[in-house]
Amino acid sequence: MIAKPGWVQLSRDNEMPVEAIRAHFTGHAYDPHWHDTYLVGVTEQGVQQFHSRRKKHQSRPGTVFLLEPGELHDGDAIDDSGFTYRMLYIDADFMRQQLGAVFSQVPDSFELNFARTLSGDRRLAHATFHAFQCLQDRELKIVKEAAMQQLFSALTQHQHWRKSLAIPQQEKALALKARSYLHDRLDENIGLSDVAQALGVDRFRLSREFQAQFGLPPHAWLIQLRLTHARRLLAGGVTPADVAAQLGFADQSHLGRWFRRAYQLTPAYYQQRCTNLPD
Repeated sequence: MIAKPGWVQLSRDNEMPVEAIRAHFTGHAYDPHWHDTYLVGVTEQGVQQFHSRRKKHQSRPGTVFLLEPGELHDGDAIDDSGFTYRMLYIDADFMRQQLGAVFSQVPDSFELNFARTLSGDRRLAHATFHAFQCLQDRELKIVKEAAMQQLFSALTQHQHWRKSLAIPQQEKALALKARSYLHDRLDENIGLSDVAQALGVDRFRLSREFQAQFGLPPHAWLIQLRLTHARRLLAGGVTPADVAAQLGFADQSHLGRWFRRAYQLTPAYYQQRCTNLPD
């Protein structure tokens, strides 16, 4: 489909590490990308089609969609009417803290995960709508906390604790080493050849095993890593120009091109909605 104009409304809460986004898209919405937050959303209108967990999903009005940090996903409309959704981006540590308090016993070396990607749970859908509205309307702190508590309570039916892998499987080791290498050189102008040379492998094997593990080739994954850090810095009030310089983008316009491609927002607009700073 040919990309067509849509719209995005965004607000960031002042008391809790949560962003609320309402958006509408027609045609192709966004390329494969990931976030470092938990995503809890509801499709409001139309059919939202996306790929996640190596499957194609279609979220229809009233359907809740649930994505974990680092979970690769894209987005498309299936017809000209497009789709509208409401989404909460919930900080991972905040989510674990809130939901961890609900469970009386949490085993060591376990991670908090969503049991499934889509849910028709009406209670959860209502709680998501309500929490979104309270955050967007900047309700009293006690009202917002009550709404989020209701959401976390509803989410307990869709969470499970999955054992973390303390020792990676042999076939994953190269991809994990490459990921660590990229993390450590987030702001450097490195090439795939640099990563391959540092790890003692050829570029083709590196790209093949990295994409098999993380769903993106190394260069695309590195861009997504930089963009997640850019969101944090922008929300903290760092100027787009300084963010670009800190994260290895050529300049502010280079950051802007990638930011718009991933989120359909400019860095300046995102920052203004998060911090109430002037454009």
